[in-house]
Amino acid sequence: MNSKKKLIAGNWKMNGGLAANEALLKALVAGLENAACDVVVAVPAPYLAQVQALTAGSVVALAAQDVSQHEAGAYTGETSAAMLKDFGVRFALVGHSERRQYHGETDAVVAEKAQRALAAGITPIVCIGETLQERDAGQTEAVVKRQLAAVIHLNGHCISEVVVAYEPVWAIGTGRTASPEQAQAVHAVLRAQLSAASEKADRIRLLYGGSMNASNAAQLLAQPDIDGGLVGGASLKAPDFLQIIAAAR
Repeated sequence: MNSKKKLIAGNWKMNGGLAANEALLKALVAGLENAACDVVVAVPAPYLAQVQALTAGSVVALAAQDVSQHEAGAYTGETSAAMLKDFGVRFALVGHSERRQYHGETDAVVAEKAQRALAAGITPIVCIGETLQERDAGQTEAVVKRQLAAVIHLNGHCISEVVVAYEPVWAIGTGRTASPEQAQAVHAVLRAQLSAASEKADRIRLLYGGSMNASNAAQLLAQPDIDGGLVGGASLKAPDFLQIIAAAR
């Protein structure tokens, strides 16, 4: 994938079914012949094989929604990076706010997951972001820099191989969206932090992931440091997702 292209990643979260997935992906693939950006769908683990088959030969790349921090062994219910690689997975979400919130994932665990993905040749999409409480307390910059620093520290020179997604937790599934200016301000902070860590920081794509939809995508994607989007609910509706992709030029 061209690292200079914008990247639009759809996160299905815990949604989908065999028939619904097929209908959605057929509509997506049909509408994506002239996509100007890279397109990824992050699907629940049971559907990886189905989606691999449905997207074969298309411009749609396959992503997992999580990956284990362990290589193999007695970790019931976990999925290793090597297993994901077997199914043609190109990307893996790590540290999504829902994993941090509901599964207690720490910055250190997220960094290890990114390391496992990279070792298997899978690009981690590292998710970071602050809660409403943290934003109101003026801690946004400190929180996102701390979360990203853990990944940079563990992955060193490989950091240029990751994708970073800024997802303000207060704007996920709430209908609230960071204004383009608010989002750009945080992206600029992250870009500076990455530039200090890597000479190849300009290769790293920074995605915005907080209630991006068909009506606000163009404004968000026009910001200088926003290189794409991590899209939730809107990625489950082919017309909406295609409209967001069309805005990514």
